Amino acid sequence: QVQLVESGGGSVQPGGSLRLSCAVSGFTGTIYAMSWHRQTPGEERELVATIAGAGGTTNYADSVKGRFTISRDNAKNTMYLQMNDLKREDTAVYYCYAFSGRTGNYWGRGTQVTVSS
Repeated sequence: QVQLVESGGGSVQPGGSLRLSCAVSGFTGTIYAMSWHRQTPGEERELVATIAGAGGTTNYADSVKGRFTISRDNAKNTMYLQMNDLKREDTAVYYCYAFSGRTGNYWGRGTQVTVSS
């Protein structure tokens, strides 16, 4: 069935960079939007960035604006999140999400990003 798989997480020092990937498989319909979310223990899942529409319109949470860049490669069925100048508060499990309609909500299992000294 439809599967979203995140990769690229890891441990970095403050100021470092990571590039997350979300590979989509098993889906042949229309994906209206995709997004990255993150969650830390005891906290609500937070929307980080979205990309939608034919033109790839992007939006970012204020906390990551100017540091993170969301993008997609339709030919590879993959979405990316380039994260630069990482801060300790960016530490979280990052999840990939795809929206294809009222009943089309797909989540990945997440990838851990840890920013520490």
